[in-house]
Amino acid sequence: MTTPNDPQAEVYSHINGKESEFQARLIISELCKGWPIYRDASEWKNFRSLFCDDAYVWTTWSQRQTIDSFIQKSKEGKSNGDFIMHRECGTLVELNPLTSRAVGKMKATITQRFKIGDDAMGVEPIVFDVDCDCRFHFFCLHDNPDDGAWKVKYVKLIYEKDKLIPVDGKTSPKFAKETLDKYPEGYKYLGAAQSMLGHDVDVSLPTLQGPESGTDSALRLELYEKIGQWLDGAEDVDLSTSRDHGDIHGKEVRNGH
Repeated sequence: MTTPNDPQAEVYSHINGKESEFQARLIISELCKGWPIYRDASEWKNFRSLFCDDAYVWTTWSQRQTIDSFIQKSKEGKSNGDFIMHRECGTLVELNPLTSRAVGKMKATITQRFKIGDDAMGVEPIVFDVDCDCRFHFFCLHDNPDDGAWKVKYVKLIYEKDKLIPVDGKTSPKFAKETLDKYPEGYKYLGAAQSMLGHDVDVSLPTLQGPESGTDSALRLELYEKIGQWLDGAEDVDLSTSRDHGDIHGKEVRNGH
């Protein structure tokens, strides 16, 4: 269940508008779509070209990383058998032409495959996927105003809901409640499964809602505040959240803000 409260304070150029605004939004939407297209295929040079030199990204398994460190960790993960794909479900862009700032919002599903057990030990492995619905936020700017190139400065997600999917249609693992309770509601199964691979999963990322019905996630509202600051031209925004932020499920905020 989602909260009915609108988290965004202002309306920016997001549909229609001048031809120059439409062109800018189209360019930025291409940057967003580069994540699933290029990262999933290990097209690292194309992937790196989406970002400015001092870009940062946040994900569950990597935590906060510079873009170059994230690419290196992604390569290492793939070498170790990490199998993460992304399905883009739709992308729209918030643009402020007065500040040359934009935020691309990409609905996506993270789908990661896992295997428990070892054929070599005579035990038939359990193979399963975890699908996690999420919303990517790409904080974009003119990296070089002279040539008009847009680049991504930050990427941070809101994790909405996740589930286990048995690959054979019938067999999936059962995680203990105390294991799942270590992770926020938006990515419980993804976090538990990724930690099984040895990843130190970040438990302080934004989720769609608070721990109780009718409540907002404080981290989600905080991210929307940062989106507004970025679009309004703030010199920089701090998207970091403390690993000991408090309740890992997000402090509840009743009745909107």
